[in-house]
Amino acid sequence: MWRALLSMILALCTVSAWASDDNGRTPKPVIERAVAGKTCVADPAFMRREHMSLLKHQRDDTVHGGIRGANAKYSLKACIDCHASQKTGSVVKAETNFCVSCHSYAAVKIDCFECHTSKPRALAQGGSK
Repeated sequence: MWRALLSMILALCTVSAWASDDNGRTPKPVIERAVAGKTCVADPAFMRREHMSLLKHQRDDTVHGGIRGANAKYSLKACIDCHASQKTGSVVKAETNFCVSCHSYAAVKIDCFECHTSKPRALAQGGSK
């Protein structure tokens, strides 16, 4: 009986070691790089923490103040234009796409794209990127 219990414990330890990365931690999400040659509107660490607040405030500025286009610093369209995958042309089509990668990792539902397109303007309008 002890041998069976010891075998199960050893098997569980082995499986959990396979499921983690080399440092024994949960693997981090794989994030595709943004379009080369462009600089983000803010520091990446800041954007990781604050992007939802920025988008929420930009939404309010757009809906209530009519601020859009070049005047909209944190425009969702601008994010998509820069961060859409070169392979899929989207930020949400595949597990490695920019938005899905982190939101899946954090178990956060992305509902932006129920109303907004997940592709850059050129692709959404039927053209090429």
